[in-house]
Amino acid sequence: MTALLISSCEYVVTMDDAGTEVRGGSVLIRDGVIAWIGTGEPPDAGSARRVDGRGTVALPGLINTHHHLYQALTRVRAQDRGLFDWLRELYPVWAGLDAEWERAAARVALAELALSGCTATMDHHYLFPRRGRDVLDAEVEAAREIGLRFHPSRGSMDRGVSAGGLPPDEVVQDADEILADTEAAVRRHHDPRPGAMVRIAVAPCSPFSVTDRLMRESAVLARRLGVRLHTHIAETADETAYCLVTYGCRPVELLDRLDWLGRDVWLAHCVHLDAGDVARLARSGAAAAWCPASNLRLGSGVAPVRALRDAGVPVGLAVDGSASNDAGHLLGEARLGLLVARSRPGEGADGPLMSAREMLRVATRGGAACLGRDDVGTLEVGRRGDVALFPVDGVAFAGAEADLVAAVLHCAPQRVRHLIVEGRVVVQDGRLVTADEDEIATAGRRVAQRILQRAP
Repeated sequence: MTALLISSCEYVVTMDDAGTEVRGGSVLIRDGVIAWIGTGEPPDAGSARRVDGRGTVALPGLINTHHHLYQALTRVRAQDRGLFDWLRELYPVWAGLDAEWERAAARVALAELALSGCTATMDHHYLFPRRGRDVLDAEVEAAREIGLRFHPSRGSMDRGVSAGGLPPDEVVQDADEILADTEAAVRRHHDPRPGAMVRIAVAPCSPFSVTDRLMRESAVLARRLGVRLHTHIAETADETAYCLVTYGCRPVELLDRLDWLGRDVWLAHCVHLDAGDVARLARSGAAAAWCPASNLRLGSGVAPVRALRDAGVPVGLAVDGSASNDAGHLLGEARLGLLVARSRPGEGADGPLMSAREMLRVATRGGAACLGRDDVGTLEVGRRGDVALFPVDGVAFAGAEADLVAAVLHCAPQRVRHLIVEGRVVVQDGRLVTADEDEIATAGRRVAQRILQRAP
């Protein structure tokens, strides 16, 4: 039996239903599971490994609900473009993707997430210009090395430009090949057990890159295999216009027609929703992955997070791909989300503005709901031992003693001090302990230089 004791935090923020926050709190984790939360010395701590929580606020590990790991090596491209033009510029570059690129990019992106306090992430990988299995396997191996809980999705595109889609024909695949490879990926990697470190989702890319047939059959396949469904939806006004012209309906209504809404679904972006869309999502039980930085960077807009949450739609947080965000700092994303949500018309009109604690709940419990997990997202006895300890004792927090929990977001975003995943230390004193951060950066720059030299 292995045990780890996180001791004497400024606060342990449990994110339980009652919103319990334990001042001077400690957390005991045994065999990857939280066994005790309280103050003072726990019973039977024995020879547990000790992590000093002084000067930190302990939160459930942050959960990233939408990403494209491979994009980490193509940052700061198409800097002044909206989504469709951004994609048109980058698709020819991405067509050169291979397993070396994917592994280097995944290591960079996962390390960046870990250092920002993220313990679990998904990846929406839809680009398979060569052998798809090698690429997906490479990122699973990278997640195992870094030590994060990982939900990669087998994404897909089968509608190229010659068939009325947006992507070039050379980066799309045949639907039958996609479905067969998707089922193989689920059977190879998916672990449905509590505490699983890897789970697979089925994730056709978007209405403008996937045929109706592939959407429908992907949903049937996912439900037969008992895995979750994910796609991009309602990201831009251009997408809404495309769906109205091509399908005669709005994007969310299209999903409904394709039998793509339900409690096993979470959707990226959800920016351009009207009241009917919000109600439709709420009735279905589908969840939303909110990507504030990417949506601002591409000029897409701000998702109606207050309306979604008020309607009962689970909302999680996401950094999105590092080519549309240029960063993968999930705590920084949460701070941006806190601020930008307040900019929407009507926010705060009938009550207080979005609070730091509400935003932290989105980044933890909301993320767990998106990924369909009931074993992470809170710090409670019986939940998995995923804990992020954020420093609140440096110069950035001098003067924030009135509310150190809120200060985690209101003050400048920091690197996590310690990160625990499944009771194992992944980050200690602000440095990765599972891998060499400097080597990861060096390898990432080397492969990125190759990409730059070969790009059209």
